[in-house]
Order: sequence, then structure tokens, then C-alpha cells
Amino acid sequence: MCTSSQRDDIWASIDNHFDLIIIGGGITGGGIFREATAVGLKTLLVEAHDFASGTSSRSSKLVHGGFRYLKNGQLKVTFDSVRERERLLREGRGLINQIGFIIATYKGDRIPTWTLGLGLTLYDLLAWKWGHQYYSADGLLNLCPQLNTNQLQGGYRYFDALTDDARLVYRVIREGVIQGGIALNYARVVSLLRTHTGSVAGVNICDVNPVGEQRTKEILSTVVINATGAWVDEVRNMGASEDNQRTNILKLRKLRGSHLIFPYQKLPLTRAISVWHPSDKRPVFTFPWENVTIVGTTDVDHDLAIETDPGISQSETYYLLEAVNFSFPSLSLTINDVQATFSGIRTVIDTGKKEPSKESREHIFWYEDGLLTVTGGKLTTFRLIARKVLQSLENTFSKIDSINAKTPILAQPDTDILQDSFLNKNTLVKLFGRYGKDLETFLAIADKSELVPIRSTPNLWAEIRWAARKEAIVHLDDLLLRRVRLGLLLPCHGFSVIERIRSIVQVELGWDDERWAEEVKIYRNLIDKSYSLEPITNYKN
Repeated sequence: MCTSSQRDDIWASIDNHFDLIIIGGGITGGGIFREATAVGLKTLLVEAHDFASGTSSRSSKLVHGGFRYLKNGQLKVTFDSVRERERLLREGRGLINQIGFIIATYKGDRIPTWTLGLGLTLYDLLAWKWGHQYYSADGLLNLCPQLNTNQLQGGYRYFDALTDDARLVYRVIREGVIQGGIALNYARVVSLLRTHTGSVAGVNICDVNPVGEQRTKEILSTVVINATGAWVDEVRNMGASEDNQRTNILKLRKLRGSHLIFPYQKLPLTRAISVWHPSDKRPVFTFPWENVTIVGTTDVDHDLAIETDPGISQSETYYLLEAVNFSFPSLSLTINDVQATFSGIRTVIDTGKKEPSKESREHIFWYEDGLLTVTGGKLTTFRLIARKVLQSLENTFSKIDSINAKTPILAQPDTDILQDSFLNKNTLVKLFGRYGKDLETFLAIADKSELVPIRSTPNLWAEIRWAARKEAIVHLDDLLLRRVRLGLLLPCHGFSVIERIRSIVQVELGWDDERWAEEVKIYRNLIDKSYSLEPITNYKN
């Protein structure tokens, strides 16, 4: 989004009054930012950490209709989701890709095979797209030979979609910047500015960037939007005394979803596999993603202090291992085969259900004294959430009337780019999805020697240089966990190629040896705490 010098320019230029200030740089805040700038609202987005550093880079990577929500009666969530999934597949070429799913059914499963068939029929009808098919046990084994054969009855194949969630967030925010908005990471809101009547009229932000003099700014805005996900109550209560804390209009429940990542060679799949967990009959997915294989997700109450980088618990680890070994017993996978982990915290409406998975995934928003708070919802429906939030402000901003539901969710780059490069088509299409309208510039300035994959990943070395030069990198983990996903995709979380990364990053970001050593230390500690089961011991700095 900006270089360090551009960051200085932004801090120097944000004294003016804004129409909207959005707190939170995840998919919800990013979606609102993009839609607001599209209709000409003067908009500032601020994020206390890095863009997508919270839940939006820790999702299950699925752009899906929420088939499992049908059994809970959440028909509207599913309807909205399947329609948005289809739009994203059309408009997010290379970033959102269709994937086949198999639901395997076993004797004793909670949901009979015929009930699944009815549910998938409804699922397809909601999307106006017929895609499911029944397979016998032998048919499923032809599609996935590793499947557990014991008491396998058959199952269904259907289709959903996958994405790189952090890149989706970044592209959405980047398009808002191209449309004239300002987005700033590592800019923490430390207080809400209020009028003499108590109405929110702006924010006081501080620069979290550790280099140079710490900066603060008071910025006025007509409306402030609180899109901080699991942290919405912390923002709502800024400046309030302990005796005057705001109460929720609806009680919110914080849930943690955790995942295991295996090397593709250990768990080779060509499509997603869903089974009912043998202990509690929840659906657990195993699917290929970016040349690794992910198993997830858990759905447990997060009763600990809310933090940006939660980690998987031991009980969640063994829960997911139990699921993967039930699904693929011939592979004999153990905890030692796990390459990486990741966990995220999502907020849902607390209706008191015993099982967290049965809580509604509907989004909610409410307006109180100049602060509009939004939380809940799904990655897939970020555009719908953004437009509903903005439409609630129609009486404040006449420009919102010009929102057009037919406008593409993602800007469409010139497809001629795909014809004019020596790169193979699959690589080009993936770059097309990641970089959108920036792809032409990306290819123009890239060194051809760096347009090659980084080991087993789909990322190119040129992407490391581009991100360091152009994409608002403040810390090493911004680069390795979100702009490219080497921290998840490579063995040892990218430390096997750290010296080549160093040769690029120090040049592009101007980090001296002392700064580099500090960043590596921070990154290693973060990996040990939140992304792995065992400490990193094979890299010394």
C-alpha cells in the first residue's frame, strides 16, 4: 500500500476531516472501505496491526455457501453465501478458485445419506447451479483412494471454492486506495473523540511503527465505523470508566477455529474431503491449498484474553489428528507430520446454544452516538455486509444512493496481460488474481530471474521484492505470513530460505543488520507461539 516514505507522507496529510473513518483492516473493514471509496466518500481505514492480521488471514480459506448451516436452519446465510460465491468465482479469477468436495458417509453417521442428498439439492438450487452427484463406496474410493474403507457407505461430490484470504483482503483494500481512499496499517486507535454531547466525532491514533519518532494524530470524521471483529467491545468502551462500560445490544460469543497443515507429500489430495468427526459428529474438512494440505476446523469457545495471534490448544490438535486418522488411516499420520498450525477468533451472536457450531453466522451492526459497530458474518459475504452498513447511512451521505449492486466485487484488469508474458498460463492467472490492476506494473518491473517459484510453493521470488517495495511491510511477519504465505507453506516456516529473503528485504526496506536480527527474533517467537507445535530450533541468528 505504501513505502516508508509514503507512510510519512500519509501521516503528514491526515489532518483533514473525513466522511468515514473505518477501524479494522480485515475483510469487513476492507469491504466497507472499498465500497465507500467507490461512491466518492472521503474515507480513512486504520488498522492497529497489519492488514488481515486478525481473523481474516486465519480463516479456513473457503469461499463457500455454508452447506453445513442448512441443517441449523440458517437458510438466508446460505442463500446469500452461495450467490456471493458464484460472483466471486466469476470476478476473482486466479484468487478464488472452484474446488470439488466429497462428503463421505459411514454407518452410524448422524445424518443419513438421503438427507445429505436433499440438502445438496437445495444448496445447488440456491446457487442456480447443479453440481452435486452421488457416488457409491467404490466410486468414492476411485476419487480418493486414501479414504477409510471401514463401513464406508458412499457419499456425494459437490463444489465450493478456495482463496488466499490474506491476499483477498489486501486486494480489496488496495482497490479502495486506487479509488482515492487512505489505508494505514500499524495505526492504533487509542481513543475516540467525542463532542460535548458524547457523540463520537473522530479518533485519536498513534503510530505503532517502532522506527523513528512516535506519532499521534487526532482526526475528525462524520461517522466512525468499528469493524474490529473480536475486538469490537474494546473499541466501543474506549474512554469509558469501569462503571460506565457499554453493554451489548446482543451478547457476543468469541469462538476459536484452529487448523493443522501437512506437507502435500504426507497427505496428497486433489479435492476436499469432509467427514463427520468420530467423537462428536461435527464436519471436519481436509483439503489441498497452495501445495500443502489443511485440516480444520475446530469450533470452541475462546475464554482467554483476546489477542491478535492465538494458538492451537493441545486438545484441538489431537481432535484434528483424530479426524484425519479416521479419514485416512492408511497414511498413519502423527503429530510429527504437522508442518504448521494457525488459529483465528471469530465473533458470533450468542444465543446460548450448547454447541458453538450451531450459533448463527449472521452479521449484525448497530449505531450508537456516532459509532457504527459491525461484527459477525462470513468471508464470502463481505460485499453484502459492506453495502448494508453503508446503506444504513443513506440519510447522512447522499452519495450512498449511487451504490450499484451490479458493480463487480473486484475490479477487472485487462485480460490482454494474460497473452503477453512468457510465464505459463497457470502462474499468470494466479498473479492476475493476487494483484489485479497492479499486475501490469508488477510484470514490468520484475527481474525475470525472480519470476520463478520459491521451492514447493506457488509464490515467486519476485513477489517477495514487490511486497517489500510496494505493500506496506512493517515487520517480517507481514511479509512471510500474509503478503506471501511462506510461514505456512514451507517446512521450517521459511527459515530454509531466510538468507535469500534477507538479501531482498534489507535492500528494499533499508533494514540494517541489527533491525534484521530483531525482526527474525520477533518472527521466530511468533511462529513458536502461534503457528507451530514445536519450537524452531534449526535456525540460529
